[in-house]
Amino acid sequence: MDQSANLSLRNPALLAGLYMVIAGIAFAAVNSLTQLATLTHGTPSTAAAFWQYLLAFLIMLPLVSQLGSGALKTKRPIMHVMRVIAASIGVQLWVLGLAKGVPIWQAIALIMTSTFFVTIGAALILRETVGWARWAATLVGFVGGMIILEPWAEGFTLNSLLPVGAALFWAITSLFTKELTKTEHADSITLYLLLLTTPVNALFALSAAQGNAEMSLLDGFAISNNMALIYIIAAGLLVALAQFMITKAYATADAAYVQPFDHLKLPFNVLGGLLVFGWVPTGNLWVGAALIIVASLYIAQREAKQRP
Repeated sequence: MDQSANLSLRNPALLAGLYMVIAGIAFAAVNSLTQLATLTHGTPSTAAAFWQYLLAFLIMLPLVSQLGSGALKTKRPIMHVMRVIAASIGVQLWVLGLAKGVPIWQAIALIMTSTFFVTIGAALILRETVGWARWAATLVGFVGGMIILEPWAEGFTLNSLLPVGAALFWAITSLFTKELTKTEHADSITLYLLLLTTPVNALFALSAAQGNAEMSLLDGFAISNNMALIYIIAAGLLVALAQFMITKAYATADAAYVQPFDHLKLPFNVLGGLLVFGWVPTGNLWVGAALIIVASLYIAQREAKQRP
């Protein structure tokens, strides 16, 4: 490798972008593997979510031990719990949408509407000042989501709303995070998420089994066959890799610079859906996604300028 290549790899901006690209590819693979395990092989969505995130947690145990017990000190334990519950509901709705056969190109584009839910929540709940320009960008973003969703089309089903529900609950998670950062250390916010996500997902798996008279409680954690197990293990490994890459990206460069790279997840997921399931997106995807991306980038830029 020549000297110019070495210098480029040491550039923080280039490294941060590379980390986000790797994370996007990893998450695209996770989504395809999850659909193979659930949609193709019949593993319950609650079981798939539980085992994926348990495995990811076990891989990240060194980070947990590094943070130390001191990070557990908090004045707002209830808000930490509520944040993890909101995040876990988002995960459950997301995986359920994949299990119900929502095409990944549609699901990933709709999840990008989370930014606009955050804007609404910041104005109505956190009482942040939101100018007319950000409201207009939010409206444009939701128009883009409607173009992708096509609720007026014959093929529309309620399952298509599951990614929107996931986007809503992940937006709620972001609002809790914003509020917690006012008083809590970042280590505490990270540690509570790592420690509590698996138990909360376990409760969802137990609830799903309890709601089905033909299932025992352990059936809520059952993986349908060996092939599904391989897919879930691979997905868990990739979830850990993606989370680590995202952490590295935000530690290497400013969030305002890193965030636009997150939109690369759309083409990566479109490619994954095409290669694995043969799903070809409609022309409406690119029109709606363009509106969502432009609007979310504008909002991110405005927030970056207002951030001290």
